[in-house]
Amino acid sequence: MPTKEHVAIYPGSFDPMTYGHLDVVRRGRRLFDRLIVAVGRHPGKTSLFTIEERVDLARTLVGEVVGKEPDAAPVEVVAYAGLTVDIAKEVGATVILRGIRNLSDLQYEVQQAVTNREVAGLETAFVVAGQSFAYTSSSLIKQITAMGSDLGVLAPMCPPLVIERLRKKKRENPDSLRDLLE
Repeated sequence: MPTKEHVAIYPGSFDPMTYGHLDVVRRGRRLFDRLIVAVGRHPGKTSLFTIEERVDLARTLVGEVVGKEPDAAPVEVVAYAGLTVDIAKEVGATVILRGIRNLSDLQYEVQQAVTNREVAGLETAFVVAGQSFAYTSSSLIKQITAMGSDLGVLAPMCPPLVIERLRKKKRENPDSLRDLLE
């Protein structure tokens, strides 16, 4: 009897995608047969990038990760709206992959994991962030973008493409960045 493919879904808003997110993708590819990066909307947050922009960024950046390690599991990037458990079932995932940076993340993620298991029968696998990613968050990146003048300081946290797109957003509509901080 053939073994079932182990498919994991890595959901998030990815607004914007960081090196920490890409580290979770890289590590998840070694743990599962297939990985789906699901770009969605966080109901408690206002997005800087549109869903289309976030999917485009994710596909480009994930493509670079896949290109560096072609022997690891394939990755697909999809957009979704609604509940993570619904998109997980739609793509055939049995595991939700999550990155943990600190104890605050752990507390929130364990609550979500228990709910997802009880409601949808989905297990959650956690990978702990490396020390260099422990304090990076998309919210912090957006704050620095809104308030800072030199976005080059984001280089340790974000790929160059993300910084380029943040600079463009800042040039086009700086009010949208300030609105995120209110």
